[in-house]
Amino acid sequence: MNTAPPRTRKDNRAVTDALSRCIAACEMCADACLDEDDIKMMVPCIRLDRDCADICRLTAAYIARGSDHAQHVLKECMEICQKCHDECVQHSHDHCQQCAAACKACLDACRAYAA
Repeated sequence: MNTAPPRTRKDNRAVTDALSRCIAACEMCADACLDEDDIKMMVPCIRLDRDCADICRLTAAYIARGSDHAQHVLKECMEICQKCHDECVQHSHDHCQQCAAACKACLDACRAYAA
């Protein structure tokens, strides 16, 4: 019989919503970047979009299930969201600007959740 006290979970709706929006924005940005004229210039953006979407998916899953590893993954997620934001904000394409905004909002939500 397990006598350990139940884990308390923070309200995670704000962070999981922000993570979901970031995933969608990154996936849309990566796809739209493939249609740009100078696709070679967009390769770093596409790679970061894909990495960011993947780490946001993992982070959302860990947070949702109350994983003991959520804080560690959250830290990595914040780092990649920052890098994706910094890359996307350099491009004038609307999809990149939308992605940069979603990454910034996700980063802010992750920081608030981690605090």
